[in-house]
Amino acid sequence: MSSNDNYFMSAALDEAKKAFSRGDVPVGALIVRENNILSSGSDKKAADPTEHAEIIAIRSCAEKLNCWNLMGCTLYVTLEPCPMCAGACVNARISRVVYGAKNFKSGAGGTLYNILCDTRLNHVCEIKSGVMKNECLKILQDYFFLRRNR
Repeated sequence: MSSNDNYFMSAALDEAKKAFSRGDVPVGALIVRENNILSSGSDKKAADPTEHAEIIAIRSCAEKLNCWNLMGCTLYVTLEPCPMCAGACVNARISRVVYGAKNFKSGAGGTLYNILCDTRLNHVCEIKSGVMKNECLKILQDYFFLRRNR
C-alpha cells in the first residue's frame, strides 16, 4: 500500500469526521492530482439526494479546473461508491478510485456492482480498495451505533 494512499485516505477520513460532527453520515472524499488535493467533500443531509461526498468533490474539482474531464485525478473516499457516485466517476473520467470500507448495501466498485470497471461503459477507473479500511469502517459503525441507541 502506498504511503501516499494512506496520507490521502487520512485526509478523506478528516472529511468524514466533519460529517459526523454535523450529524451526517460520515463519508469523506477528496480528489487528488499530482499529489495536490484539488477538492474535498463529505456527505450532507439535504433536500438534494445527490449530496454524497464523491459528488460534492467532483463538482468542486470540475468547477475549480473549469473542466468536466478529470483524467489524471484520483478520488479517495472512505466508503465504496454507490451506483450514482460510480457513474459520476466514470462520466468525469476519474483515472483512479481508492476507497476504504466496502459498501455491502450499494457498493459499485466491485462489491455488488462493478460500474467503475465495466468495459461496456465509455471509461474504466482503476480501483484500489481496503486502504485504511478499519478506520473507515469504525467511524461508520460508531455513527450508526449512536443513531440506533438514541
